[in-house]
Amino acid sequence: MNEKVNSIKNAAAKAARFASNRVKRVDVSALGKLAVQTLKLPVPDWDEMDNGMAATPPMGWSSWNLFRNKINEDLIYEIGCAMKNSGLLDAGYQYLNLDDCWQSSARDAEGRLQGDLSTFPSGIAALCEKINALGLKLGIYSSNGTYTCEDLPASLGNEALDADTIAEWGIEYFKYDFCHNKPIPFRAPGIESILLRCAETGVEKEWMADTAVLTGKARIVQDERISSGRYIDGLSGALGTATFTCDVETAGEYVMTICMRKKSNALKYAEIKVNGTDLYKITVPPTMALSGNGRHQIRILLNAGENTIEFYNPVASRQLSSAMQYRGMGKELQRATREYAEKTGKPEKKICYSICEWGLNFPWKWGRFAGNLWRTTPDIKPFWASVLAIYEFNVRLAKYAGIGHWNDPDMLEVGNGSLTAEENKSHFTLWCMMASPLILGNDVRKFVKEDGTPDTDDPTYRIVTNRALISLDQDPLGVQCRRVKTSGIVDTLVKPLAGGEAAICIFNKSSDYVCRSFDVREIACNAFSGLPVSPLYRCTELWEDTVYETDGALSVKVPAHGVKVFRVRAIEKKED
Repeated sequence: MNEKVNSIKNAAAKAARFASNRVKRVDVSALGKLAVQTLKLPVPDWDEMDNGMAATPPMGWSSWNLFRNKINEDLIYEIGCAMKNSGLLDAGYQYLNLDDCWQSSARDAEGRLQGDLSTFPSGIAALCEKINALGLKLGIYSSNGTYTCEDLPASLGNEALDADTIAEWGIEYFKYDFCHNKPIPFRAPGIESILLRCAETGVEKEWMADTAVLTGKARIVQDERISSGRYIDGLSGALGTATFTCDVETAGEYVMTICMRKKSNALKYAEIKVNGTDLYKITVPPTMALSGNGRHQIRILLNAGENTIEFYNPVASRQLSSAMQYRGMGKELQRATREYAEKTGKPEKKICYSICEWGLNFPWKWGRFAGNLWRTTPDIKPFWASVLAIYEFNVRLAKYAGIGHWNDPDMLEVGNGSLTAEENKSHFTLWCMMASPLILGNDVRKFVKEDGTPDTDDPTYRIVTNRALISLDQDPLGVQCRRVKTSGIVDTLVKPLAGGEAAICIFNKSSDYVCRSFDVREIACNAFSGLPVSPLYRCTELWEDTVYETDGALSVKVPAHGVKVFRVRAIEKKED
């Protein structure tokens, strides 16, 4: 038995080292260790993302796993027709998502993203209308970087413009990747003084560094290289603040010139809060200049009389930089859909926002403040070791998931690659138990026969349209399963369901059949299960659709890499 356990652990460790085609040298086993540690990640006083989307985990199809960069508008429409005609849409798969390579390598004359001029010649807005006419919703992709993973235009620095563009197109799902990302600098500029010039009167006043109120590590530093001989340091990495109190005679727009110590070859960043409400952001470039004095100018609004101008840099870590960037895009998406609806008088088409930064910056810690779902791992691959490694990691993150906010262990590979029939069933079951988004990545055109009717005999079709399993994933209680017991070879997973029911899954990770017995009453005694203690239980095995009525004891034989999954409810007397 110990040899089998070690074999499973070794296989999982090996699987955890698989490299994503987009993320090189990411060790999932190392991420797993971090996941169960208490990570101290300072998150500002943010509200949770509340865009009214993803009350249950999103369901749909994505182009990447099967087609990679070989997509075009005719293929996408063909996929949409197959989703409708096969019954996938009726089963809940509503999103048809374009992954990377839908866009041209050049933005248009107004700087907007545009579809590839050869493969999407009709434009994305026209495609969206056709997909909507099928009853589906179109999703699209970009990256939180200067380029996408396939080196095409991305959205970092263009968040507002790109959000406006996709809102106008009618997009309803947005996947935001992490390639070519440039983190927000944690260094802050050294401030020598600020000058305020009134746009209306031309009157200009200056406030020197030593007039500011300093907190934290902020301090005055002497430096003979700058004209005044002193500047404010210690604002980097959320370590301190500097607040100027400025009295002006006229309300309105002012040009603020920030006089700085210029002696750094690194990017610098600061946020400026005026009167506690208006927020401005500046990024200061690295310097090669010989002079010690630099300046940065922005336009701000001031009240007549006393105003406060606070300088700080909130970026305490790389993780917080990522959180701020993703949250910023989420806010732009909400703004863009709202404003487009107001401008046109059309109903607002809100956007389900999918964060995809591969789990590198612990998005389960901050994802609920930024989006609706967040990738917890590197990219999935269509073989068992990859599925197992991702499961092992994601199953530990149950406490972070909930209604409107979901852990995302990546798209489904059911029907792809070297996965066996049992492995496909287990893959789908585990994702449903973990309340994961169900985004298909296989060729759904195979689900439609020549006469246009669903091919209900297709084994992959039968898996992904199993309504009993889908009901676990889409359960309105919105709770991810927990692993309540493991031998290293066999895991017992429990997922509370609405109405006082529960799902129980026995997962066999070994390459041999295993026989296991368990007691439903023991599981019911676990408060997490939500299952009441009862003299009798009705247990329905959801793949075989067999029903057992028991006082609690059940014995199962689970195939290699297989599962047995039951929907369980308490009953007072036998119902057969």
